[in-house]
Amino acid sequence: MRRADRLFDIIQILRLARTPITAAAIAAELEVTPRTVYRDIATLQSRRVPIDGEAGIGYVLRRGFELPPLMLTEEEVQAVAVGLRLLRRAGDPGLETAARQVLIKLAAAMPEVLRTQLLEAPFHVATRGAPSPSAVDLTETRAAIRNAHKMWIDYVDEKGTVTTRTICPVAMEYHVEATLICAWCELRDDYRHFRTDRIRGARVLEVDFAARASTLLAGWVELTRSGDRRKREAATPPPPGAAESARLEEVDSSFPME
Repeated sequence: MRRADRLFDIIQILRLARTPITAAAIAAELEVTPRTVYRDIATLQSRRVPIDGEAGIGYVLRRGFELPPLMLTEEEVQAVAVGLRLLRRAGDPGLETAARQVLIKLAAAMPEVLRTQLLEAPFHVATRGAPSPSAVDLTETRAAIRNAHKMWIDYVDEKGTVTTRTICPVAMEYHVEATLICAWCELRDDYRHFRTDRIRGARVLEVDFAARASTLLAGWVELTRSGDRRKREAATPPPPGAAESARLEEVDSSFPME
C-alpha cells in the first residue's frame, strides 16, 4: 500500500471511530506495525490534521475536519466506473439517473488524471438486464422502504391469478431477470417477493409500519440467510428455483434466487 493511501485510510478510520482508537488497532486493520502508525499519525499532525491523543491511550479526530478533494487509487476509480455502469442493468430508472449524477459529482472532485479514467473508463457493461416496470415507481418504492410506509399493489402471479395486496416493503432485490420487492404481505400473513414487472398498479399508502419495520426487516434477513444456508448444505441441489417457489409463491419456479 502506498503511504499516501495509508494516510488517507488512517483519517477514514479515525473519522468513523466513536471512541479513541489505539495505534495497535489501526495497525491491525491496515496490516502494518504500530510503529508505522505512530509515524503516520505524527506526519498527519504535522500537516495540521486535528488528531488528538497519545500512544497507549488512543487517538481521535476532532469533529468538523473535512478531507481535501476526493482521492482514490486507480483500481478504486475503475471499480466505481464499472459499478455505476452496472446500475443500467437494474431496471430501476431512478437509480440509473442517480448513478449518472454521482458520476458527475465524483468527477468534479477528482484530479484531472483520475477524472479521465472515471469518465472514459475502457470498460463496456452490457445494458441488457431486468425490465423497467411500467406500473410501479421504484423511486417511490424505495422511499416507502426508507419511511416504513405500506403499499397497495395490484398483482398477477405466475399462473395469471390477479390479487390486490397491502404490503409492508422491507427490501429490494435486483437480479438479471427481474427486480423484486421484498415485503410482508398482509393477505398471506407472511413474507413474499413480488416481481415488479408483474405489478399492474401500485401506490404508497399514508399508513406506516414504523413500529414493526426493524422486526420485519430482521425477520426477512434471517429467512434469506437460512435459505442460503440450506442451499449450501444440500447434498443434491434442487432444480433451479424449486425450493424458493414453495416459500415465495410470487416468484417463478424457474427464477434463480441466488
